[in-house]
Amino acid sequence: QVQLVESGGGSVQPGGSLGLSCAASGSIFSIGAMAWYRQPPGKERELVASITNGGLTTYAGSVKGRATISRDNAKNTVALQMNSLKPEDTAVYYCNADITYRNVGIYYTDDFWGQGTQVTVSS
Repeated sequence: QVQLVESGGGSVQPGGSLGLSCAASGSIFSIGAMAWYRQPPGKERELVASITNGGLTTYAGSVKGRATISRDNAKNTVALQMNSLKPEDTAVYYCNADITYRNVGIYYTDDFWGQGTQVTVSS
C-alpha cells in the first residue's frame, strides 16, 4: 500500500527555523504534484506550498519568502523549510501527493495524505 510519512515537526521559538520531510513508499509508479498543507488550531486546513514533478512551486502569501519547498523525485520525498517562524505558523502540517500506483496489475491515481506532524512556534 502507498503511504506518506512525515517527520521533522516540533517546537521552535519565534524567528527560528524548522525543516519538514515527507517520504512516499509502496507500489508507486509515478508521483505528480506534491504539497504541504497545515491546519492551525480551530481553523480549516490550508495550502502552504506545492511543487510539480517538474519543480514548479507555489506558495501561500502568508509564507512566501519564508518557506522553501523541494522534492527529490528519485527518492519520492518532499521537504519544506520554514524560516523566520511566527506564532501563527503553529499548526499540524500535512504532506500531500498525487500518486499513481499499481495494485494487482491495475494502475490507479489517488490523492494521498500523511498523518500530520505538529509544529508549535512559541516563546
